[in-house]
Amino acid sequence: MDRKNAESLFNRVMDIKALVIGDLMLDEYLWGKAERISPEAPVQVVDVVREDLRLGGAGNVVHNLVALGCQVGVCSVIGGDENGAHLRHAFTGKGVDTSGVFEDPMRTTSMKTRVIASHQQIVRIDRESKEAISESYEDKVIDFIRTQGREYHVLVVSDYLKGVLTERVLAEICRLGKEAGIPVVVDPKGNDYAKYRGATILTPNRKEAETASRLTIRDGETLRQAGSRLLGELDLEALLITRSEEGMSLFYKDGEEVHIPTRAREVYDVTGAGDTVLSVLSIGLAAGLGFAEAARLSNVAAGIVVGKLGTSTATPAEIVAEIGRGHLDSETKIKNLDVLVSIVEGERARGKKIAFTNGCFDLLHVGHVKYLQKARSFGDLLVVGLNSDDSVRRLKGESRPLIGEAERAHILAALDCVDYVVIFDEDTPQRLIEAVKPAVLVKGGDYTPERVVGRDFVETYGGRVELVEFVDGKSTTNIIEKILKTYGD
Repeated sequence: MDRKNAESLFNRVMDIKALVIGDLMLDEYLWGKAERISPEAPVQVVDVVREDLRLGGAGNVVHNLVALGCQVGVCSVIGGDENGAHLRHAFTGKGVDTSGVFEDPMRTTSMKTRVIASHQQIVRIDRESKEAISESYEDKVIDFIRTQGREYHVLVVSDYLKGVLTERVLAEICRLGKEAGIPVVVDPKGNDYAKYRGATILTPNRKEAETASRLTIRDGETLRQAGSRLLGELDLEALLITRSEEGMSLFYKDGEEVHIPTRAREVYDVTGAGDTVLSVLSIGLAAGLGFAEAARLSNVAAGIVVGKLGTSTATPAEIVAEIGRGHLDSETKIKNLDVLVSIVEGERARGKKIAFTNGCFDLLHVGHVKYLQKARSFGDLLVVGLNSDDSVRRLKGESRPLIGEAERAHILAALDCVDYVVIFDEDTPQRLIEAVKPAVLVKGGDYTPERVVGRDFVETYGGRVELVEFVDGKSTTNIIEKILKTYGD
């Protein structure tokens, strides 16, 4: 996935509804200094200087999804205790729907306390209930899934083996997903994955995949065998095995494989990386991405999270920036139309005047550059509509363009006078003009105002048309003819 498509995905993520089902817990962090040994026992003494309480377990998945900008609901069973109240308060503050969270006074709300000194975890203390929820609470959870599950675009299952995801609950989740055509994305745990049968996709790490498949993964062949076995036994559509520094391996039920490498990055803490993969993969599938595209997106997000200390999230801005890393001078200016519209609306609200022009810009030359510089002078920013390759062929013949649309877009975006580039596939830019609503519509001097596409629309709200003369003798056609004349033999 490129930067502009990632921007488009996150531009519409607010319309996606995700239901997280699983084991909720709190992660408590005690940050301090360890500069002496206790006189009572040969252990470090940590002087606590800061405390931090975060959502953990399935709650961290919720936290990740909220950070991504989608609408989130949660379904689980917690204790009727102070930690349970903390969880509800935290969810409410994030706008999360907690109508599917049920309190069982006989359970303890899970809390994991981590003591950290000098950026190192010294000890972890767990307080929790691990037994399966009672049949009456199973019924509550199942009834909620049956009545409310269809309202969501993806069902996100986060299993920490704390008793909420019983076989009955999981069977209902997978049944509903298949019946309603809703992706069921599962982060599994344990030795027996039979309870996840019928899910859409599972995201085990390498060790978990070895345990569940009963195979030691030593190389590509044993990895393939493990993936094939789990896919077949569990009736999955796909399986994503995360492999730490070796990246991810995606297996389809038809036998196709996709291996996704990691990006080089300094690793501080892998805590919560699996939750990030689960969250971003789920959002990608809910948005209509294929398994491979959604997996690549989650791989980028996981790389961001491991570069942070503690259970953390990756934001859309961080993910988009990371995808665009390496093309910072040009790719950031190339936008899909939906994202561009949001940008120009904001600029217009701040009093900026938008200028717009369009063209093929095949084999960019000085005439193009001077034309674009003049077009930019009519406004505070210049948007360039670029004909796609198919559009150019229809307009200029099968031998054109000489340069593909992606390269042409990057070359245009590298110019200081160009603020944004958007590729369009139609024969005319009418749809772009109506979406961008420029104050100034710029076209070449070989046009008359009456022939300029979009003029009537722009003038309805007080906009205007400007015609710019081209530099004599400078054209792509002339360059082609000169090359053929010089090198044609």
